[in-house]
Amino acid sequence: MSAVPASPHAEPLPPPHSQRRLRRVVVLGSTGAGKSTLAVALAARLGVTFIELDAIYWQRGGWEPLPEDEFVRQVEAAVAAAEAETDGGGKDGGGGWVIAGNYRATQKVTLPRAQAVVWLDYGLWTVFWRLWWRTWGRWWTQEDLWGTGTRENMWKHFMLWSEDSLFHWLFKTFWRRRRELPGMLARYKQLEVVRLTRPRQADEWLRNV
Repeated sequence: MSAVPASPHAEPLPPPHSQRRLRRVVVLGSTGAGKSTLAVALAARLGVTFIELDAIYWQRGGWEPLPEDEFVRQVEAAVAAAEAETDGGGKDGGGGWVIAGNYRATQKVTLPRAQAVVWLDYGLWTVFWRLWWRTWGRWWTQEDLWGTGTRENMWKHFMLWSEDSLFHWLFKTFWRRRRELPGMLARYKQLEVVRLTRPRQADEWLRNV
């Protein structure tokens, strides 16, 4: 675990015994890094709501995205609903959320309200093979993604020149995200940032939350 470079406030989260009502966390990382998997587990440990941005964005099915303004509106509503939870089921009671996703359009909603960001900053080939096996598994089993009837088309992803290919998207955005994310996070002074560079680090950190 290491602090994000060029961001003086970006320190690892404090040890579990000193965390102050950690209730609102955004999980960021490259396509296929495992954001949703970690976010689901973290939300369960904190007793808060898991929000998957992909599930909102692709809810129409058939890989038809929501218009951006509607997407942002629905994310705002999901965040507000999660914060309004008062059943006391989580640590310290009250509502909260863990959000998985990198969508720029929603960062104006999520990052000003977040207490912490977990950045899965794994190496390129670690992410590539994670993405490969995830995509292959979804295609092979014809998994129904987000309950919308949407399924992976493996052959589409082999077209590395196409914007529809997840592998194209990974190679297009990987280095840009590494370059831009520290400066972007530095604008939100309230954030505590955990930068995890290997899956084993992420597993260890999660066990200690």
